[in-house]
Amino acid sequence: ESNNNNNKLKLYSFWKSSTSARVRIALHLKGLDYEYLPVNLKEGEQATPEFKELSPDEKVPVLVDGDMVVSDSLAILMYLEDRYPQPAPLLPLDVQKKAINFQVADIVSSSIQPYHNQNVLKYIEDRLGAQEKLSWAKHHIEKGFAALEKLLEVHAGRYATGDEIYMADLFIAPQIDHATKNFKVDMTKFPRLSKLNEYYNDTPAIKDAMPEKQPDAPSST
Repeated sequence: ESNNNNNKLKLYSFWKSSTSARVRIALHLKGLDYEYLPVNLKEGEQATPEFKELSPDEKVPVLVDGDMVVSDSLAILMYLEDRYPQPAPLLPLDVQKKAINFQVADIVSSSIQPYHNQNVLKYIEDRLGAQEKLSWAKHHIEKGFAALEKLLEVHAGRYATGDEIYMADLFIAPQIDHATKNFKVDMTKFPRLSKLNEYYNDTPAIKDAMPEKQPDAPSST
């Protein structure tokens, strides 16, 4: 509570960004107060000289903690884990489960999310049309979801690697949200992920981090 405004964490985020949502969940879980600074990716605000100072690759999220500037969701999550380990550790103590969390994070961040990145989809739509863009995105999302479904067969409990929320969930929850809302992915093919998603929808830290709850989301009115 004693945080004055200068000490408050700052998060540069875009409401619809699933990578930003991962960090928003972590901040909620750990009870860390933060200032939300919107970066409108649709308007190209990520390419301004000011923002490139913070994020050389012009991507959200970026976390500013005093003199520390960290960009990239995984780097930010690892920083938060080191700097604010309690409450709500993001990684389990069990060595195997910890490895599974990293594996899930990697599947989502390298085998799913980059394929439906705004720049990639625009490139495909410009050359092949909107229908190809959609089938491209769905193909890669479903391939990744099939891998997660298999991987979590023996590890999932209420959450991805047991009954506590860990890093794997921070990657999976926004990815499912994005896949169903923007690419109409049919989740009935992925019963385990669908079950996890039911728990995600009942978890306040996750619900509050979802796109439509963000201050820069277009109002639903």
